[in-house]
Amino acid sequence: MEAPLDRITSAYDGPADLVFSNANIVDVVSGEIRQGDIAVYQGKVVGVYGTYKGNETVDCTGKYVAPGFIDGHIHIESSMLGVREFSRAVLPHGTTAVVTDPHEIANVLGTYGGSLLFYYSVFSLFFVFFSFLSFFLSTHLYLFVVFFVPL
Repeated sequence: MEAPLDRITSAYDGPADLVFSNANIVDVVSGEIRQGDIAVYQGKVVGVYGTYKGNETVDCTGKYVAPGFIDGHIHIESSMLGVREFSRAVLPHGTTAVVTDPHEIANVLGTYGGSLLFYYSVFSLFFVFFSFLSFFLSTHLYLFVVFFVPL
């Protein structure tokens, strides 16, 4: 069976900006660990498992490379940590992005609380996405969604 990442090995055939060579690549779909290179061009992964040439090469012999995890539903404010401190706590465990639902802070502090959470997410060490449940749209908090978060 073809490993899922094999499908993108020929996405780009020019010289990469950065190549991670000789890495043990963790395929979280198949459960396999395979050795190969990872090519990055303009900040995007353009090749996996092949042999690539690049402007810069990082030798990953003996090291493992795995995709980052996305926590699909979290209430950051329930952790009792600021957004940046929360990101510092979960990054070492592989979480590189979260989808946060700010209704708890909005219930306590209204749009001010939601705005604070959004503002401080800009300074976090990982990606923060916001989800808003339908009940936001029937309240004055709808303005928070319209003015602060691109839909």
